[in-house]
Amino acid sequence: MMKLWKRASGALKDRKSLFSISFSRKTSFRNPDLDSAVIHATSHGDLSVDYHNAHRVYKWVRSSPANLKPLVHALSSRVNRTRSWIVAVKALMLVHGVLCCKVTSLQEIRRLPFDLSDFSDGHSRPSKTWGFNAFIRAYFSFLDQYAFFFSEQIRGRGKKTQNDSVEQELERIQKLQSLLHMLLQIRPMAENMKKTLILEAMDCVVLEIFDVYGRICSAIAKLLIKIQPGAEKAEAVMALKVIKKATSQGEDLALYFEFCKEFGVSNAHDIPKFVRIPEEDIEAIEKAINGVEEKEETKYEQEEVEEEKSIILVERPEFKTIITDKWEVFEDDLCFTCKDIKETDQHREYNVDPSLLPLIVIDEPVYFTHSLPDLITF
Repeated sequence: MMKLWKRASGALKDRKSLFSISFSRKTSFRNPDLDSAVIHATSHGDLSVDYHNAHRVYKWVRSSPANLKPLVHALSSRVNRTRSWIVAVKALMLVHGVLCCKVTSLQEIRRLPFDLSDFSDGHSRPSKTWGFNAFIRAYFSFLDQYAFFFSEQIRGRGKKTQNDSVEQELERIQKLQSLLHMLLQIRPMAENMKKTLILEAMDCVVLEIFDVYGRICSAIAKLLIKIQPGAEKAEAVMALKVIKKATSQGEDLALYFEFCKEFGVSNAHDIPKFVRIPEEDIEAIEKAINGVEEKEETKYEQEEVEEEKSIILVERPEFKTIITDKWEVFEDDLCFTCKDIKETDQHREYNVDPSLLPLIVIDEPVYFTHSLPDLITF
């Protein structure tokens, strides 16, 4: 009886919202037709997403940049007033789909036009809705950061060149790894969350994970080709940190997908094999780092020797200096120094076969062969 009352109450709220926008006029900030599509796509019905109206929203987004402001207004008005976990989840899925449109005008959004970081459902007891609340907060956090990352990518597309520094590429990989970490926080944790709507949202999350992780793997494979024996120590250290993080995240992904399969997420049943980067490749980078350190230390010692010689020759011009392989001996026997000069292997090689390194090992990458659900593809 309570469920029927909640459904009736939610349907009444949707009708009231639709009725109120029917009197609105179209302006640069308002589009009644777009408002209607957003309300239908984020209705209070908990059965499934209204894909037809979601497609209508995507069509407006792709058709003209002028529709972006009305969309932002419609979403913010709808979400900022709601205390329904159903409306919140649908709104996040709708925004996820909008970001997947990859339209240049979306760079103007930068951050989501609403805040669900402290969302709490107001229609049921916290003991029943805590799992939904946590799910929404995690999903919102990812999308908010993803919107900012996507905006930066578009803005920097004109500046990006094929000769981007290793440091710049490493920074991009680290940002992707941060996004992946946030994606892995999105999971249904309560027993009462096995609902169609949550499963649909998880399908979108899983496909996003395939895409982000695939981009990380591809970027690392290309990056390792650029790391040469003469690479800067800071770059080599940063690269090692990125690779170890990717290996750790590969292990986390395997556990995450096992959880998703048990929960019933359809897109998690056909997953790639996750393997570690070979230890010898990690050791190769470590040797490259140690090589840089040895080279710097040897250079420093050599400079120190030369500096001492110059100082002594200037301050003690009356002494004759005899130079041997390991010693500087002064005729008065009052002063001498011993320097054990380390030899650096100048022929150290660091060659990596990129075909051995991708962390996803499959015949055809899943994130290319899978078709996205209707909500986020066209």
